[in-house]
Amino acid sequence: MSRITVVGAGLSGCEAALVLSRLGHKVKLIDCKPHIFTPAHSNKDFAEVVCSNSFKSNDLLTASGILKQEMRILNSPLIRMADAFAVPAGGALAVDRALFSRYVTEMVLKNADIEFVSALTNEIDKNCPTILAAGPLIMPSLLSFLERLTGQSLYFFDASAPIIDGESVDMGYAFVGDRYGKSGDKVSGKGENGDENTNAGAYINCTLAKDEYAALVDGLIKAEKAIKHEFERGEIFEGCMPIEEMARRGFDTLRFGPLKPVGLYDESGKRPYALVQLRKETVAGGMYNMVGFQTNLKFGEQKRVFSLIPALKNAEFLKYGVMHRNSYINAPLALNPDLSLKVAPLVFVAGQLAGVEGYVESIMCGHIAALMLDAKLRGVDFVLPKTTVSGSLIGYLSRENEDFRPMNANFGLLPPLEVKIRDKKRRKEEMARRAVEVIESWRGEGKGRG
Repeated sequence: MSRITVVGAGLSGCEAALVLSRLGHKVKLIDCKPHIFTPAHSNKDFAEVVCSNSFKSNDLLTASGILKQEMRILNSPLIRMADAFAVPAGGALAVDRALFSRYVTEMVLKNADIEFVSALTNEIDKNCPTILAAGPLIMPSLLSFLERLTGQSLYFFDASAPIIDGESVDMGYAFVGDRYGKSGDKVSGKGENGDENTNAGAYINCTLAKDEYAALVDGLIKAEKAIKHEFERGEIFEGCMPIEEMARRGFDTLRFGPLKPVGLYDESGKRPYALVQLRKETVAGGMYNMVGFQTNLKFGEQKRVFSLIPALKNAEFLKYGVMHRNSYINAPLALNPDLSLKVAPLVFVAGQLAGVEGYVESIMCGHIAALMLDAKLRGVDFVLPKTTVSGSLIGYLSRENEDFRPMNANFGLLPPLEVKIRDKKRRKEEMARRAVEVIESWRGEGKGRG
């Protein structure tokens, strides 16, 4: 089989390399780690999970849940590893970042068909089968080469949330519980509206009374930002909107967003006015991520403003949130439907650089890019069903679009059902059933080999 180069040892690149090796190819995996790091990376291991440790919901009523199920059916190496290193997160899949990345690295390095080379890649041989998965923080020299090759220059801004020492949380102003009790055991008692209090134990919920919430919103609006002007032209990815920018949209925006109290009741059975959720970062606990608190505030401002949350008044911040500029290509103009560059058909682009947004989306894109490159080298057709979430998202990348932006998995990408269903929940259930059945059949026919 062919020798294939994969540039980038992130989520997408590692997935592509492992799938290609499983298909019988020899792979040369190139990454600048461990000698050079981007502004957002700090772990010498591969497949570093940067912004949040959540891979989003497992619920098949969500597009993210369906996508993960599709990847499990396709035997995705990294989704399997994410499942193995999951931490409690209610109905979501969240991972222990360090253990997950370490294991991915071990699996890659011990694979006899994958040669890892630590190097800074400045350009790509257009005549060599390649998967470019250098990520949204692609090194400047390689980005310049890609811009010259495609004639493009595109980017958006992304942000990450702070991480807190769990022992520094004042539990006098917090309680443990999962929204709607999705993680398991029920806690006795009734909520203030008479519905059963089903709190369980994956999240720490920091409560806010109305005046405390008002003080937090005011603090966020007035706080000093780190990057002051460059990102203010509407180039922020909506899925990682900084918490202070959300606060500017209106007093109740946060209370109906990341600080919503719906489905949670404190130990007295009362639903708080608002609350901040902390999610475990590690299996052992101790480190907690501030859910939905991606931010562009200066570090000192983060400490000052977030300490307005009563439970975090003495919090120890182990890592502050940061904002960074992400690059991506205009996929509809630059890519063929099989993810190869129009100007270099043996060079495939995968992951966030291709225009998908999200951990699972990036893993899926690396997986499908590997299958598509393998198919091209074997001279066979490869068509991913559009009724699947993976197929609809890959299709989005090559579909004509005058205002192309990075995209998460979502139901809006899926084609409508043959029979119209008015009930939203039933419609999603039917779309999920269709997607799973189609991907299982497609895989069973040998089209998703590997």
